[in-house]
Amino acid sequence: MRQVPTPRQLEYQDWEFGVFLHFGIRTFYEGHVDWDGKPMSPEAFNPTELDCDQWVSAAGDAGAKYMVLTAKHHDGFANWPSQCTDFSVAQSPWRGGKGDIVREFTDACRRQAMKIGLYYSPAEWKNPNYADPKMYDDYFIRQISEILTGYGQIDILWFDGCGSENHQYDWPRICGEIRRMQTDLLIFNMGDPDFRWVGNEEGLAPMPCWNTVRAVDFSVQTVQQETVGDDDGKWLPAECDCRMRQRNWFYSDADVHTVKGLGELMGLYYYSVGRGANLLLNIGPDRRGLLPAPDTARLGEFGREIRRRFANPLYRTHNFKQEGNFWECRFVEPLRIDHVVLQEDLSGGESVRQFRIWHGNRPHGRTPICLCEGRSIGHKAICRFPPVQAGGLHIEITDADGEVRMRSIEVFNTSATELR
Repeated sequence: MRQVPTPRQLEYQDWEFGVFLHFGIRTFYEGHVDWDGKPMSPEAFNPTELDCDQWVSAAGDAGAKYMVLTAKHHDGFANWPSQCTDFSVAQSPWRGGKGDIVREFTDACRRQAMKIGLYYSPAEWKNPNYADPKMYDDYFIRQISEILTGYGQIDILWFDGCGSENHQYDWPRICGEIRRMQTDLLIFNMGDPDFRWVGNEEGLAPMPCWNTVRAVDFSVQTVQQETVGDDDGKWLPAECDCRMRQRNWFYSDADVHTVKGLGELMGLYYYSVGRGANLLLNIGPDRRGLLPAPDTARLGEFGREIRRRFANPLYRTHNFKQEGNFWECRFVEPLRIDHVVLQEDLSGGESVRQFRIWHGNRPHGRTPICLCEGRSIGHKAICRFPPVQAGGLHIEITDADGEVRMRSIEVFNTSATELR
């Protein structure tokens, strides 16, 4: 049986691009890494110029539709005044111990119509109850209840599987409580997920990238997978997370020279959004509580380049005539093209298994020229080829599971102003 997405999953896939924010006690400890066991004191946490509106404005200007903030990372430091721990912003000097990063972040997102995501690490290496699954589940539910009941609607709860490889959680109980508290919440990666980790931290989706899967990766520290759904699998769109900088998720003084170039970011966009997945690009706010200037500038360039390439199609869906599994468009006059962007109507599931894009119109007795071929279309397939002069083109679905319904076809020439 073909798997069908929920309306909320389709909404998530339309967001396409989000910004990840790693911020917390680790921000103030240069050189500390996950699981190193080095002590960190809340006394060090003091982002005196914190401006969550700056974070959200920079993301929105780049075209991001959602943001995910680390509410609690593996070290256990809570970015809100949690009643479940003495390792939180309440024990810091910031705002006289009265501050709340989660509050300021969620308020800023709502002011600017940004979808809200909160990262919560199930694993917490210094928690004394972690070795007792039942006691830790109780703690898990108590603490996560604070962020799910105290800050209005949350769009995404982002579970990082790192560190949980050999730990048993009572996921039916935990996720039952989560769903009770937030009925429209999307859960990432673990428990009862609505979307999945792509399986690497490089921002790269495979080809093909199907939306229905039977097993998922959940942690960078293991090749073990978790089975999902029944024999027909489960609809779980993929998200590609990656860093703006080469190595660090949290801010570091030492790696500003590794901010990705615009060409590399565009490549990641093609290999994530262009393969039907979402892209979640991380920037670590600095010790002032601001997005660093080099990262912010590059993020803005990235958004402008996406718009330059894809904001103004030459031809759209309504210009194409459909006959069965062929869509054909005759151009008013020959023109140069270098991209075709396809979207399948996924409301009834995923159908396309293979497709080709042909130069010109369907030939009569002539050898056709294939510009591009692929397998999955899914939410979006960005098909790129060298600039070519054409009087039209046609799209052929060569293999499909049932009726094919196209949501969108767009034709572009992005080579007018080349990326330097």
